[in-house]
Amino acid sequence: MRLTFLGVRGSSAASGADFVRYGGHTSCVAVTADGADRPTVMLDAGTGLTQAPGLLDGAPYEGSILLSHLHWDHVNGIPFFRSGDRDDARVDVFMPAQLGRTGEELLGQLMSPPAFPIYPDGLRGAWTFSAMEAGIFSTEGFTVRAVDVTHKGGRTFGYILADVTTTIGYLPDHAPALGMTDELLGALAGVDVLIHDGQFLDTERVVADLYGHATVSDAISLAERVKARKLVLFHHGPNRRDDDLDELARVVGGSVPVTIAHEGMTYDSRA
Repeated sequence: MRLTFLGVRGSSAASGADFVRYGGHTSCVAVTADGADRPTVMLDAGTGLTQAPGLLDGAPYEGSILLSHLHWDHVNGIPFFRSGDRDDARVDVFMPAQLGRTGEELLGQLMSPPAFPIYPDGLRGAWTFSAMEAGIFSTEGFTVRAVDVTHKGGRTFGYILADVTTTIGYLPDHAPALGMTDELLGALAGVDVLIHDGQFLDTERVVADLYGHATVSDAISLAERVKARKLVLFHHGPNRRDDDLDELARVVGGSVPVTIAHEGMTYDSRA
């Protein structure tokens, strides 16, 4: 399994000279199966999704998008994903069920006039939009477990994605301090890589709890508790400059190795 980090920011994109090295795009991680040369799963569809065509060598996207939830910073790359918005593409979008609405209706709340010029059905290619309950399913040759996690402003999933050799946990928006279930802890037990919300510092605890996010120490404590082999801090605050993240990388630590995600970073389970 190969992971390519296409967008690592949270809440809103960031631009300017202070955000060049870690990148300013919002949440998106491309997943490529062993033996494949192109990704077939996208974890979230923030503005980082617009960078995915660079991994596809001009080919249409044929795969799935797993949306952790429907906040803007996790979906607003969809209508600008040129490898998916073409006649020969196939894109299956999965999202948490809520409000008694279909997947297309849920996404249509964000992507429809007057807020946006087209509805989801205006995208070219073969697109499906599935609103699903938590549980286990298969897509693109991976086993996926969707688990409800604590985050404010709509139902939110953490995803545990596995192939025959590697298991990753993806929780970009999560507030461990506000409660975790035994189901979640069990699902994360022993993951090879935990990609986790690290938007706030301990000094920002009040704001983290207010918006339903983690502090860096929350993420480290969770990684240690579930005995993850590696922690990747993700969903950086939009005002967290490159120099700030460098300093975080210098001082952060624990019993689990910690990496600060940056755009273009890869993880290859075969390496």
